[in-house]
Amino acid sequence: MTVIQRPQDKLRTPKPLKKPARFTPPWPLNLYQTAIGKKWVMGLTGLGLVGFVVAHMIGNLHLYEGQLEVAEYAHSLRTIGAGLVPETAVLWVLRLGLISMFGLHIHSAITLSAMNRAANSRYQAPRDFAAANFASRTTRITGIIIALFVVWHLADLTWGFTGGFMGWRGDGFNHGDPLWNVDNSMSNVVIAIWYMIATTAVAVHLFHGIRSAFISIGLSSPKFNPLIKPLAAGIAGLVLVGNLSFPIMVMTGALEADEPLDVHELIATEFKEAAE
Repeated sequence: MTVIQRPQDKLRTPKPLKKPARFTPPWPLNLYQTAIGKKWVMGLTGLGLVGFVVAHMIGNLHLYEGQLEVAEYAHSLRTIGAGLVPETAVLWVLRLGLISMFGLHIHSAITLSAMNRAANSRYQAPRDFAAANFASRTTRITGIIIALFVVWHLADLTWGFTGGFMGWRGDGFNHGDPLWNVDNSMSNVVIAIWYMIATTAVAVHLFHGIRSAFISIGLSSPKFNPLIKPLAAGIAGLVLVGNLSFPIMVMTGALEADEPLDVHELIATEFKEAAE
């Protein structure tokens, strides 16, 4: 008996888009291996980072109070929980949490992009940007700028590694004296412009990130969807105006430190004698 092979019988089953993971963690950790789980992690960490960015900008407004006041504010952050835990212990817990959120946010973004590329490679179709905007199209670019800026910002105003770099900040870094350090750093026009570019990238990234975060974690509803865009625009605009003001005010001389503070002496006197 002759068997006739139909044309559809010759079709091969396509290979799976993604190979099964070598190691499957227990629930709920295994949710992170799925696209939905990664979107949840990306959305939640993104909202956490938004909260930090807003709080950081508001804290930096102490620069306008004066050199002594912002130095006292910086010292208060290092001594959170004083008497109960060692100095900077709580601050380091917050830092480690922030680093974890930042790392998970970047990892989820990279792995989601890889999953999307793998899917698109099998099912090609023209991309439609009808619902996209400038902020969503430039998310990767602004993300890279922000990652580079975070490293620079820490090296510049937290660790003091950039002191004297290529002739910049020749007056030196003074630990615990924020206004002095900001004045010396942003007085250079190149650094000031770099801060303004990075600040703009942060605002653009926030505008798109806040909107997509609500969708990623399932908080999307016709009742309050019209409020998400104004909320994202308001937060991004607030961060943009606040952070842009610092390099602009330094360049115009409105924010200026005459001489470095003796921070160790101020701490010993609990900032009381200088305030008087």
